[in-house]
Amino acid sequence: MTAKIAYDDIEIGTELPAQTFPVTRAMLVQYAGASGDFNPIHWNEKFAKEVGLPDVIAHGMFTMAEAVRVVTDWAGDPGAVVEYGVRFTKPVVVPNDDQGATVEVSAKVAAKLDDNRVRVDLVATSAGQKVLGMSRAVVRLP
Repeated sequence: MTAKIAYDDIEIGTELPAQTFPVTRAMLVQYAGASGDFNPIHWNEKFAKEVGLPDVIAHGMFTMAEAVRVVTDWAGDPGAVVEYGVRFTKPVVVPNDDQGATVEVSAKVAAKLDDNRVRVDLVATSAGQKVLGMSRAVVRLP
């Protein structure tokens, strides 16, 4: 698979299509099984509150993975992402209701690099708070 976006067609400031991702308790349980991270703060409301959290929170790596989907969907090839990093700034609190939480992600091309690479800066929020800081991906384009 190769990226669908060409390096020469990209300009600094190009905005990627924003996306909103739902996060439910069921998704957290599924992620726990897939990742092997069964920390009770991600599924047990009583435990999460006992350790000082407002409620169950999403796994940081789950949140990180959802956010980068904006970049992989835009590029058309997950393998085009050659670097990706974030700082976890706030947890995604996931209530036990029919709605769960949402993570809203926007992104834009912040720099054109050598070797047909671009740096994409992402902004991820949930409940009006930034949940990922310094969220950046480097994408190699044809």
